[in-house]
Amino acid sequence: MATEAIGAGLVEAARMDWREDASERTLRRDGRLWTAWTASIAVAFCVPGAVLVAIEPLTAPAAVICFAHAWAIPWIQVRRGARHVVPIGGERSAARSGAAEPGAERVALGLLGDLVGHAERDLLREAGLALQRGALGVWLIGERGAILIRRGGRRVDCFCVRVAEVAELPAGDRVAHLLLALREDELGFVKVANLGFSGAPWRLRRRLEPRARPALAAAQRAAATR
Repeated sequence: MATEAIGAGLVEAARMDWREDASERTLRRDGRLWTAWTASIAVAFCVPGAVLVAIEPLTAPAAVICFAHAWAIPWIQVRRGARHVVPIGGERSAARSGAAEPGAERVALGLLGDLVGHAERDLLREAGLALQRGALGVWLIGERGAILIRRGGRRVDCFCVRVAEVAELPAGDRVAHLLLALREDELGFVKVANLGFSGAPWRLRRRLEPRARPALAAAQRAAATR
């Protein structure tokens, strides 16, 4: 969904009156629900598998299928959350923004670099993600989503949110748009975005593109001191 900033916050957040306003409380609640859901998936498949083996060891192949489901379903959710955050210059970035001219891409990246600090600019160049400190924690912003590393650095939330569907829009402009929207209204940004994953950073790290992993480590360090 698109985002648009106004003086009092994000227009899209104001229009979504059917959604609950975001806050630290709602983030904690959604995180607990996500953990409970993951645990329930593991229990729902692991317990029957264990019972099968206990009753009859020859049913071990069927039990393995149960255990595989208990592993695969949470893995798919983590992968979906990681795919929401597309680094600039990554494989999915190239597939989506290939229509933009190289000159426009360079200009967009230059303008985006002017919006962040020196250390953040280096991280943006290396990892393709923009780091932004907020009231809720530390953010990593990609082309169509963002990762929130909560204060303390022990939990991450992956959000899917995008700018208007303009195929020729340079990657840097996509990230800059989301960055400015986040700075304008952090809670409104969370309200507009769709939560794709919530859990431990180590689970997400393995599913991120390799070049984006140092950015997650840097954001964790920054969040741990908040």
